[in-house]
Amino acid sequence: RRVYRTTTHVPQELGQIMDSETFEKSRLYQLDKSTFSFWSGLYSEVEGTMILLCGGIPFLWNLSGQISGRAGFGPEYEIVQSLVFLLLATLFSAVTGLPWSLYNTFVIEEKHGFNQQTLGFFFKDAVKKFIVTQCILLPVTSLLLYIIKIGGDYFFIYAWLFTLVVSLVLVTIYADYIAPLFDKFIPLPEGELKQQIETMAKSIDFPLTKVYVVEGSKRSSHSNAYFYGFFKNKRIVLFDTLLEDYSALNKEPAEGEDGENEEKKSKAKNKKQGCKNEEVLAVLGHELGHWKLGHTVKNIIISQMNSFLCFFLFAVLIGRKELFAAFGFYDTQPTLIGLMIIFQFIFSPYNEVLSFCLTVLSRRFEFQADAFAKELGKAKDLYAALIKLNKDNLGFPVSDWIFSMWHYSHPPLLERLQALKDAKHE
Repeated sequence: RRVYRTTTHVPQELGQIMDSETFEKSRLYQLDKSTFSFWSGLYSEVEGTMILLCGGIPFLWNLSGQISGRAGFGPEYEIVQSLVFLLLATLFSAVTGLPWSLYNTFVIEEKHGFNQQTLGFFFKDAVKKFIVTQCILLPVTSLLLYIIKIGGDYFFIYAWLFTLVVSLVLVTIYADYIAPLFDKFIPLPEGELKQQIETMAKSIDFPLTKVYVVEGSKRSSHSNAYFYGFFKNKRIVLFDTLLEDYSALNKEPAEGEDGENEEKKSKAKNKKQGCKNEEVLAVLGHELGHWKLGHTVKNIIISQMNSFLCFFLFAVLIGRKELFAAFGFYDTQPTLIGLMIIFQFIFSPYNEVLSFCLTVLSRRFEFQADAFAKELGKAKDLYAALIKLNKDNLGFPVSDWIFSMWHYSHPPLLERLQALKDAKHE
């Protein structure tokens, strides 16, 4: 925060990258985000602490038992009670988080020109997200609890295998069946950009099958791109806000449209540049570098090794009655509560260390992906794209080194540009 407050002039090394107006806008945006993050984080800590001190978890468990009991399911139906508990807990979390989400979207993001949502769209989206989450969470949790119950001494192996299958299935179906429930996906029209993307993919043996443009501009003017799919069936998704030629934010709405479009028209006051085709290709060269260098597979392997370790330690600790007693469960040891206690609380210090290690690894992967794009001859265009995206997203290029080291999964802009600079001049 001190860096955000005191760095009011463009540093000399940034003179050719950022103008003073954009620098000031990004500084104020990051300062507002930092303030919001502090207060929302403090509230979260206070809420969590009060729930523990006041016995909120056993209270909610008993309430779940009463509700399931009225429906004809006694204490022997632990999985049913667990699902009621999960539904109530996620509902509580959604309700208490709603004011913070509203403030972030309609005050901070709106103030700095990023929010493109109406209030009606926001609530419709929130309800849809909650329903879709429950449709996935409840069946998966019930099967996981059942596997733990019947798995015997080696239940942790079966539970880990089950979560592995679920995660792979979700990754596979997310962009095809879940994401389209929230955003409109259209195939990238035939043309120069599509041909160039297909040519680049072919040159590195990337098994590309489809290229989509997602209408992200109806939600936010932040930009993104990603790929998904397993084996020989990979797809690339580009946000329309990334593409200079496709972004609705760069186009004036037609006259005489309905009220909602009129509101969008008024919100289009802060137009975003987007990237030219060559710059989009450079960004994709970086993303495809993650695939070519095996970063995606390495992350999956690390994630699954960690998951297996966590289930193994869960198997070791689940029999410890003092753990349940510490959280207010003196007479019963429900499996779901055990999962919550061990994964959420007992593993908390370990998770912090793991998160830091993954952040360090992520930054290394980002540099490697940039180097891959450089090898494809995209250094100059990636250099320009990074500057544009930083400007479009109001990224602040100056950061405290300790905060950056702990929190930033991507290297600071100046470090990435420096690594590309020599090749750019060549």
